[in-house]
Amino acid sequence: MTATDTTESARGSRTFFGQPPFLANLFGIELWERFSFYGMQGILLIYLYYTVEQGGLGIDRGAATSIVGAYGGTVYLSTVVGAWLADRLFGAERVLFYSAILVMAGHISLALLPGLVGVGTGLVLVALGSGGVKANATSLVGSLYAEDDDRRDAGFSLFYLGINVGALLGPLVTGLLQKNIGFHVGFGAAAVGMALGLMQYAIARRRVRPQAHEVPHPLARQHRRPLAAAAAGAVVALALLAWAGLLPLQRLSTIVVVLSGLAAIGYFVVILRSHAITAVERRRVLAFIPMFAASAVFWSLYQQQFTVVTIYSDTRLDRNIFGWQMPVPWVQSINPIFIILLAGVFAAIWTRLGPRQPSTPVKFAAGTALMGVAFLLFLPLAGGGPNSAPLLALIGILFVFTLAELLLSPVGLSLSTKLAPRAFRTQMVALFFLSVALGTAMAGTLAKYYNESNEAPYFAALGAVAIALGVALWALNPLLRRMMSGVR
Repeated sequence: MTATDTTESARGSRTFFGQPPFLANLFGIELWERFSFYGMQGILLIYLYYTVEQGGLGIDRGAATSIVGAYGGTVYLSTVVGAWLADRLFGAERVLFYSAILVMAGHISLALLPGLVGVGTGLVLVALGSGGVKANATSLVGSLYAEDDDRRDAGFSLFYLGINVGALLGPLVTGLLQKNIGFHVGFGAAAVGMALGLMQYAIARRRVRPQAHEVPHPLARQHRRPLAAAAAGAVVALALLAWAGLLPLQRLSTIVVVLSGLAAIGYFVVILRSHAITAVERRRVLAFIPMFAASAVFWSLYQQQFTVVTIYSDTRLDRNIFGWQMPVPWVQSINPIFIILLAGVFAAIWTRLGPRQPSTPVKFAAGTALMGVAFLLFLPLAGGGPNSAPLLALIGILFVFTLAELLLSPVGLSLSTKLAPRAFRTQMVALFFLSVALGTAMAGTLAKYYNESNEAPYFAALGAVAIALGVALWALNPLLRRMMSGVR
């Protein structure tokens, strides 16, 4: 069955809000994976820097933000591994399923193993597993649509809705459990959420189309053993570096920034030099490079929800609601609420506009610039003491975060599948996630420069850089549209 046949069949069935029916299953597993992911991440930073008396590990705050940034970046960096395994060895569906099992094992480790042993084991397993889930779930969503199907952006927006239902519920559940019972119970709730996602997906796996198991660019058998040996050697080398103390906690996020940047450069070179892509596909990949850069800058600001904004919520935000102190992680559920309310609106707008909607470069430019505006909105609140920032003000700022996110993130996922050469379908999705890896790790590195007693320069500088890049990308729109060869 061709992509067009699949699309026409989906149009006729209209079993999931007018989208292909298999989208419902992908929606479900991504919802529960995000519940566990954001539920754990909602309490991770404060677990690292809270004192032992508060139930935490008492790690230096700069080191704690570096760990969070490195972990978040590694999640998206590992999409490269998940995408490669799908495209070259196992197919997207198998990698998706077994990666979800790794995620569950990681959350169990965080819940049951004490101290840094549990943190190290759990975060590595969750990072590797989440990377495999993210790249392949997104690729499978893209495979449901023909290249010229105007429902594609709307479908990705609905898929993004599932992500944010999980992102909303996760911090609410784990934050409440952490506050009333303890951190490890919160981590355990994340493990239960991932188990539920696996159960619903396993039940429906028999309905997966055979095409989901295809390996589009199989690796020659004679190359498999040397690559396995090289991978094992890399794991051993990293373990030895960590044991020798050559991977200091303060620099972990910067290390991931460098690795993400090198991986992205390597991927672009491999794809652009491949004989398996056409001239049109090559121009489309080149057009993706400026949007990759804009995406990295966007995420370096946006992902500070888990570093600077978490610290801000703990130290500067007035969380008193009629005499009740709201848990710090609940702030991370504000953005998903807005996403849930607005994702359908954006999907409807793109569907209604159809071919008249703004081009993807314009959406990227607007999202990047608006993210800069969100950081500038912190300036009127700068200079206050503890508990001086009103909750309503932060809610308003996170609303602007949401508008920027909806302009760039689901559109970026869609773009990576539209511009992907046939031989590098899943790996092109991984390239988009490498921009997220770069930005997320940078969010951990930048957080070390945040000083709550002198906030204005930090927020002003980052906001201005994002706005300037957004304007530059808007100016490049005519050139990029020509290079995209008909893809909007």
